[in-house]
Amino acid sequence: MTYGKQTAVKHALGIYLPSAVCFELFFGFELEMRKIMDYEKNQILTVEIVDMTAQGEGIGKLDGFPFFIKDALIGDKAQIRVTRVKKNYAYGRLEKVLVPSPFRINPRCIFHKQCGGCQIQALDYEQQLCFKESKVKNNLVRIGGFAPEFIDKIMDPAVGMENPFHYRNKAQYPIGTDKEGSPVAGFYAGRTHDIIANTDCALGVEENKEILEIILSYMKSSHVPAYNEITGAGLIRHVLIRKGFQSGEIMVCLVINGKFSKIEGQYLPAQEKLLGSLGKIPGMTSISVSINREKGNVIMGKEIHTLWGSSTIKDTIQVRDVDKDFETAGWGITFAISPLSFYQVNPVQTEKLYSLALSYAGLTGKETVWDLYCGIGTISLFLAKSAGQVYGVEIVPQAIEDARKNAVDNGIGNAQFLVGKAEEVLPKKYKEEGISADVIVVDPPRKGCDGACLETILKMMPERVVYVSCDSATLARDLKVLCNGGYEVKKGRVVDMFPMTIHTETCVLLSKLKSTQHIDVKIDLDEMDLTKAESKATYAEIKQYVLEKHGLKVSQLYIAQVKRKHGIIERVNYNVGEGKAKVPQVPLEKEKAIEDALRHFQMI
Repeated sequence: MTYGKQTAVKHALGIYLPSAVCFELFFGFELEMRKIMDYEKNQILTVEIVDMTAQGEGIGKLDGFPFFIKDALIGDKAQIRVTRVKKNYAYGRLEKVLVPSPFRINPRCIFHKQCGGCQIQALDYEQQLCFKESKVKNNLVRIGGFAPEFIDKIMDPAVGMENPFHYRNKAQYPIGTDKEGSPVAGFYAGRTHDIIANTDCALGVEENKEILEIILSYMKSSHVPAYNEITGAGLIRHVLIRKGFQSGEIMVCLVINGKFSKIEGQYLPAQEKLLGSLGKIPGMTSISVSINREKGNVIMGKEIHTLWGSSTIKDTIQVRDVDKDFETAGWGITFAISPLSFYQVNPVQTEKLYSLALSYAGLTGKETVWDLYCGIGTISLFLAKSAGQVYGVEIVPQAIEDARKNAVDNGIGNAQFLVGKAEEVLPKKYKEEGISADVIVVDPPRKGCDGACLETILKMMPERVVYVSCDSATLARDLKVLCNGGYEVKKGRVVDMFPMTIHTETCVLLSKLKSTQHIDVKIDLDEMDLTKAESKATYAEIKQYVLEKHGLKVSQLYIAQVKRKHGIIERVNYNVGEGKAKVPQVPLEKEKAIEDALRHFQMI
């Protein structure tokens, strides 16, 4: 279902919905025109859900007063319990769906509410695609400053999955102990470290269940303790499972809290017993341990020891023909994957996403291409088959080693991989060696591109820039910079890499503007540097981020105080009054939330 069809369906339901600036239209600046009503915690109310936030929460309204309700879907009529009340909005817990939305379905997983991993599993899959398209378009309009009509024109329909379950080739299960003292595996409940025991996740491969049950049985029979986050005692912390969808090869890596024995090669009690059981599973290729003695949220340790089989598994990403509804093109790239390798978790959609990026690059075999944030070379090697020369840049040395090995294994000689930050390597090669670029591909982390990286792209001015994004908010921010620097967005498309969740990937093509007239422009580097430019995010955008993520409403005064604290110069000194009244200072809780927003927008 397209974005336009979604809007038509909403109107058919009798629901008035805002456009891309829905947040501002919902809440206004201070909701001055609405009737203020008193709401109390634990109050039971009935609301109709008229929209959903970017985090997948339902939005209900009573007399213009908005409520955010987890697990509520657009079109629901719901009974809610008020959980928190603020001046201009409130939060509620879904108590009962009185009239279900026409888009509500029965979730496949009984734990989907507690787990928090599948935020929108109860939403019909076609509507999930509509939700994600709308989310991306709203950010491009609201943050990027593009006209809604333009975005509707250049965006192609979202690329979904025929089977949006069991798509993850990687899963990391925390191991703990239940109230009876038995070992359990599962996932953390939302915003906690409480393990929900579940060995059969609907998003993981079917082999996960058998592997986990073998490990739990081994732990129980051999009296192997699970790691305790509070005391730091216990041995097994997590289990990492990876599977090659094309190869069928399976990897198991147990994350342990140190070595069990001083004997060489013995890392687990009754180690051979476990290896013998796991080794019988069809496709088992690699069994290893990762030693992590650190306290904290980092799952994998840096020390890996192979106990059985190979140190890596292999998988192949097939190239697909974008113009023929993503039919297989007949060739692909094979990758060696270690426990620490970054490799997209949805191989089916990865083939479509990377093939789309290859199509957007428009290569003829002569171009010099830069692939920034290249990981183990997945996109780079796709491009190398059709380019003259490819340079891949990645900050993780192990990833670059993997990329170089993958190039050799695939017989690719025109790809060079460099270790370092993209924002440092690219300018250096451009300035010192004069290496140019016909096409630049960026696939940055969630925080988006670094300011120096964008600055260098604008200096090099390649004919095309292909931007692969996992966060449409930072995508919109960076597109705004590139378009202000001489590029235009030609096309874009959402690729649903993470069905049942609120997350998605977007691929965008930018082309250099053509002009017969030229002027010389002096570029102020401070204005180009996203870590210094105050114009990077507006006050309204910062307010919205803080409200949506932290549930706090902050004033322009508070934002200005925090910005000044971090050396961001304001045109108006909001900390200085006229001597008539004491200026209120930002509370610590709101200061921390604003700082989080400034980091999100790369202003500090």
